[in-house]
Amino acid sequence: MFFDRPESGELAILVHLDIYEERGTSDPREFEELSLSAGADPVAMLTGSRSAPSAKYFVGVGKLDELKALVKEHEAELVAFNHTLTPSQERNLEAQLKCRVLDRTTLILDIFAQRARTHEGKLQVELAQLQHMSTRLIRGWTHLERQKGGIGMRGPGETQLETDRRLLRERIKTIKAKLEKVRRQRDQGRRSRTRAEIPVVSLVGYTNAGKSTLFNAVTDAEVYAEDQLFATLDPTMRRVEIPDVGAVVLADTVGFISRLPHKLVEAFRATLEEAANADLLLHTIDAADAERLRNIDEVQKVLSEIGASDIPQLLVYNKIDLLSDMAPRLDRDGDGKPVAVWLSAHQKAGMALLQQAIRELVGEQMCQGMLVLPSYMGSVRARFHQANAVLSEKYREDGCCELNVRLPEADFNRILAAETLDPDRVGWVSSPP
Repeated sequence: MFFDRPESGELAILVHLDIYEERGTSDPREFEELSLSAGADPVAMLTGSRSAPSAKYFVGVGKLDELKALVKEHEAELVAFNHTLTPSQERNLEAQLKCRVLDRTTLILDIFAQRARTHEGKLQVELAQLQHMSTRLIRGWTHLERQKGGIGMRGPGETQLETDRRLLRERIKTIKAKLEKVRRQRDQGRRSRTRAEIPVVSLVGYTNAGKSTLFNAVTDAEVYAEDQLFATLDPTMRRVEIPDVGAVVLADTVGFISRLPHKLVEAFRATLEEAANADLLLHTIDAADAERLRNIDEVQKVLSEIGASDIPQLLVYNKIDLLSDMAPRLDRDGDGKPVAVWLSAHQKAGMALLQQAIRELVGEQMCQGMLVLPSYMGSVRARFHQANAVLSEKYREDGCCELNVRLPEADFNRILAAETLDPDRVGWVSSPP
C-alpha cells in the first residue's frame, strides 16, 4: 500500500509447512477454506516439514525453487502462507517469486474487510490492518524524500518512512478513540439491561459452526448465514421470549479460529465484550466436523483471552442432520443440569430442547408456589396477573385469594418493592423451591 508491489490476482499457491513447534495447531484444509472465503482460486498447495522456519525465506532453498516452479507453471499471482511471516520474509519472497506474498494474518484481515458492514466493524478491521501494516512499511516513494540538500530542497526533516509511520500512529489513535466511544455506548446498553434484569445469552464458537443459522432459527431473524468461514463479522442482538424466563437478549458474535492473532483479538474486543459480559454462552459446535475436539479447545483459549472462561456454558452440537441416525437430545450431568444439546439449526430440529436448557440455566432462580393474599391486597394480585405469573387462582370463604404463581425471583421481588411489602408479610401455602 505504501510501496510498489506486483499486481495481485486470484490464482493462488498455498504453502503449509509442518513446523515442529506448531505441529497439530493448524489444518491445511481449513487454510484452503480461508483462501476460498477470501475470493482466491487455489491451484496448488506446497507442503513440507521443517524443524524451524528459515530466517530469510521461511522455507528452505529447495522448497523456494519448488515454489518458483509452481508459480511459473500456474502463472499464479498470489502465494499465501498458512503461517505468520516477518516483514523481511515477505519482501524477500516477493523479490524471488515476482508476485504478491501474504501470510495467514493478512488473509484473515482481508476476509474481515470484505465482511464488515457496520461502522463499528469497519473501524475494528481498519485498526487491525493498520497495526499489522505498521511493521511492514518500506521506502517506496523515494521522489518524496524530505532530507535533501540544496537551496529550496530542504523539507521538514522527515523521511517518507517517518511520515508514513506518523500518519499511521495518528490514524490508529483516532480509531481507538472512536472504538472507545462505541465501548462506552455498549456499556450503557448493558447497564440498562442489567437494571431491567434481562439476561444476555451469547452465541460463541468456531467459525462456520452454524451460529448465525442457529440465531435465525431461535429469533426468526434474517442474519446473513453462509457455509463459509467468517460469514458473520458484525455482532447482532435480538430480544426473544423464553417460556418461564421472559425476555432474553440473544447475541450473535464473530467466529473464532485457531491461532487467531492477538492483535485481532484486541481490535475486536469491543465486539467480544458481548460474550465476556453474557449470563450464558451457547458454545456452538459443528458436530459433523472431524476436528471438533480441537475446535472446542481453540474456542476455550480465545474465551480465556477475553476473560469469559468462567461464564456458564451450554454446548450446542449443531448440524446433526449431517450425521447418520442422530436424533436431537439433551445431555445432563450427574446433578441433572443441562450440559449439551444436539440439534440441527438448518432443519430446526431440537429447538424445543435448546429452549428448555436455556430456561433451566438462565431461569433457575424462579419462585413458584401457592400464595394467600388477603382481600385488601387486590393491587398485588393485579401485578401478578400483569406479569403473566398466575397459573391458577381461587377464593376462599374468608375472602382471601389463593394464587398459584410462577415467575422469576427478580420479578417477584420487584412486585413486592412496588407494593412496599415485606417478604415476611406474604403468606405461602407451599413455599417456593
